[in-house]
Formats: sequence, structure tokens, C-alpha cells
Amino acid sequence: MVFQYYPDDDVLYIEFTDGTSTESEEVAPGIVLDFDERGRVVGMEIEDAGRQVDLSKLELNSMPIATLIFTKRREAEVVQTQKASKEMSL
Repeated sequence: MVFQYYPDDDVLYIEFTDGTSTESEEVAPGIVLDFDERGRVVGMEIEDAGRQVDLSKLELNSMPIATLIFTKRREAEVVQTQKASKEMSL
């Protein structure tokens, strides 16, 4: 499972499994599910993610995780996030 956040568009994409999306369906405002050719959910897109979910925290409970990978954000994204945080605290 992969969580990918696109800050420029404020979109969170959760890829549940490797697979090619052949169909998408908006199941609620701003929530789109991607399905493979067998009708299985392969991913979910959350538009306006910053308003719909708490992106500041990820908590895993009782997950049978074999590998946990943290990918470093690009430096420009880190600087942009720090500036936004400072502006909000003013």
C-alpha cells in the first residue's frame, strides 16, 4: 500500500495494490475509487485532502507490515511546508 500526497493539487492517493485502473467512480464528493478489470479496488483518490483528512498524522494499529518505507520529500516541498506553517502561526 502506498500513500502519495500531491501538495500542489491537495490530492491524496492511496494505492492499495499493484494493478492497472480500468474504471473510476466518484463514490462521494471528492472521493474517487479506482477499479481493475476484475472490479477490485486498486486505489482511492481524495481531492481537497487537507480539508477532508488529517494529513499531519498517520497511525498504524495491528497492521501485519513486513516493510515500512519512508520516502523523503523533495527539499522544495519541505521549504514550502515550513513557510506555510509559519504563516499560519502568525
